[in-house]
Amino acid sequence: MKIICEGIELSDAVMKVVKACSTKTTNPILETIKISAENDGVTLLATDGEIAIEKKIKAEVLQEGAVCVPGKYFSDFIKKLENVQITLHCESEQLDINYGDSESSIQTLPAEDFPAIDMKINETRFTLTAADLKDLISKTTFCCAQDDSRPVLKGCLIEAKEGVVTFTALDGYRMAIAKKNLVSMSGEVKIVCPARTLNEIGRMISSDEQELDIFVQKNMMLVRIDDTVLTSRLYEGDFINVSGIIPKNFASEVAVNKNLLAESVDRASVLARTDKNSILTFDIKEDGMAISSNTSIGRVDESVPVMLEGKDVNIALNSKYIGECLSSISEDTVRISFNGAVSPCIIVPAEGESFLYLILPVRTTA
Repeated sequence: MKIICEGIELSDAVMKVVKACSTKTTNPILETIKISAENDGVTLLATDGEIAIEKKIKAEVLQEGAVCVPGKYFSDFIKKLENVQITLHCESEQLDINYGDSESSIQTLPAEDFPAIDMKINETRFTLTAADLKDLISKTTFCCAQDDSRPVLKGCLIEAKEGVVTFTALDGYRMAIAKKNLVSMSGEVKIVCPARTLNEIGRMISSDEQELDIFVQKNMMLVRIDDTVLTSRLYEGDFINVSGIIPKNFASEVAVNKNLLAESVDRASVLARTDKNSILTFDIKEDGMAISSNTSIGRVDESVPVMLEGKDVNIALNSKYIGECLSSISEDTVRISFNGAVSPCIIVPAEGESFLYLILPVRTTA
């Protein structure tokens, strides 16, 4: 294999696909990037067995071929060659890298050892704008579980039907639901996609204006963004039935300016985070919402104006959970509903049903 390409284009491609390289594996080939040269271009491909990312760039192909290079070291090195033209040449077990008057080399692995990746996933499709997909991802994936006790909860439940797509994530302490209208769809979809996959897709999106097709087939998903293709395995198993989790009626409901509340929660959280339980107390009355944190370091007391309907409420919430929820919301005003100090609180937009957050309270001793 021998190719000539621009350093900036190669670096951009390498930095995209290296995200799919495995960092914890006993199989060295999963730590590599496969470089394939044919016709008038180069294809870079990486996978960790769960997700795969493929990126194509234009290049002058002097000799067709394919080789696998260590992903992390190759990406770190090529990133420092963005301003020069690069020649890659491989004859045996070594890739020579020529740039300017310099030459370096890196050890390789055989391309035939790289696992086959199915890029023909097209059974069912739904289409939405890039801006809507980014918003759905940012509003939900932070609520996915982080541990392996229930692997299916490390993903987002994605349901597409009747022209609407719904993302649902929960970790046992909080839940996020977000909805968007679809541009089009070829059939109903119900899958559980790893949060890591969705976050990677969110980082890949460069233009909010484009429309993106998401394809699903059996236990695989594919999305194509410009010249980059990402495929991912989907989680198998039953997701939690969330329909019975959300209360139907509430004893108290407040309307509050989201920005004022988020700023107050952010300040109070500075001290709350010094305590292992990270608790914020919300004392809600007709004249306002008092927010406090009381730790061995000190105390914060703040007040935010609200409009209360129903009973007064005093409830304790985890500062991280309420803070992450509020930071993901772009609306100016939210409604927060309660059923006392030991029942979950629900946060929704002032108008519409575009999102819903549920947060379990922290039980405190009197």
